[in-house]
Amino acid sequence: MAPLPSIVKIMPNETGPLVVVLAYDGLCTFEFGLAVEVFGLPRPEMGPGWYRFAVAGLDPGPLRATGGVRLLVDGGLDLLEAAEIIVVPGWRGADVPVPDALCASLRRAAARGARLLSICSGVFVLAAAGLLDGRHATTHWRHAARLAERYPAIAVEADVLYVDEGQVLTSAGSAAGLDLCLHLVRRDFGAEAANAVARRLVVPAHRDGGQAQFIERPVPRAPVGARVAPVLDHMLARLDRPHPLPALARIAGMSLRSFLRHFRAATGLAPGEWLLQQRLERARELLETGNAGIEQIAQACGFGTAATLRHHFHRRLGLGPSDYRRRFRREGAGAQAFPRSKVQGPVVPPPATGLAPGDG
Repeated sequence: MAPLPSIVKIMPNETGPLVVVLAYDGLCTFEFGLAVEVFGLPRPEMGPGWYRFAVAGLDPGPLRATGGVRLLVDGGLDLLEAAEIIVVPGWRGADVPVPDALCASLRRAAARGARLLSICSGVFVLAAAGLLDGRHATTHWRHAARLAERYPAIAVEADVLYVDEGQVLTSAGSAAGLDLCLHLVRRDFGAEAANAVARRLVVPAHRDGGQAQFIERPVPRAPVGARVAPVLDHMLARLDRPHPLPALARIAGMSLRSFLRHFRAATGLAPGEWLLQQRLERARELLETGNAGIEQIAQACGFGTAATLRHHFHRRLGLGPSDYRRRFRREGAGAQAFPRSKVQGPVVPPPATGLAPGDG
């Protein structure tokens, strides 16, 4: 006998502002679950004014969600007409068209003052409706360039966890949606309420830094010119030393002008930028796996001083080396000896981002 499909039925709470989460065929289950956890669970300890919750289906019938789940909803797009907060939990794809009916419903909701919140790729729905034009927004770092290319009227912030533009709020990759939902709770009910929800979820009420700290930046694997490859190897083997451009050009056997052109063609970056990226990657590796002091790591990676290392960490990753080590130190790290060197506060006011004051 074939197993019955799983059916999820989310019922609205009795009182409080109405949060309506959009559901669609191909629903992003994790992003949807984040909204349910924060806004859809009964929380009697919060009193009678807590959020009400409902699910609006874009498509008719039980909806398929990622992971084989089937979903029954509370109604169709008509639910958006009464919503005070609308959550778009991801989308089918950055290049998948957004139905005109959905765009029109979202525009009407915005016109009457509803707040709109997107998680990860859900930003493409708000963008298609024209609700982000002239605003700052974010999305998963993998989609940021595509968003900026398709919607040049949006100021895309690729290195933050979320952006709060008042009426419209957007988050970075999936888990950053939780940061944004907690931020909205903090806005609506205060820090104590947000902290209480975070404790039940066993997550931090606020994460410092931005999504840049989670982006992998490996050494380029694409084929590089035979004359540039030895230069990359030379620099990687001597990250702790200075690398004047004329000396690098001599290794490549080129004029300085030709070398700069070939280097950018091979790596996509100028030599100084590429070298800084590799030094940061090496510093991250040492912070994750070793127990050397910040000053030692700064010298081994070519930053010279701990102050310079901290400057670049804050600028690129949104937090300092010590904070990075506490957060990302690998289990069991620290036993090995110190190895020798081988080889996005708010971005712009008024939007608030997932950066603590002083970070970034």
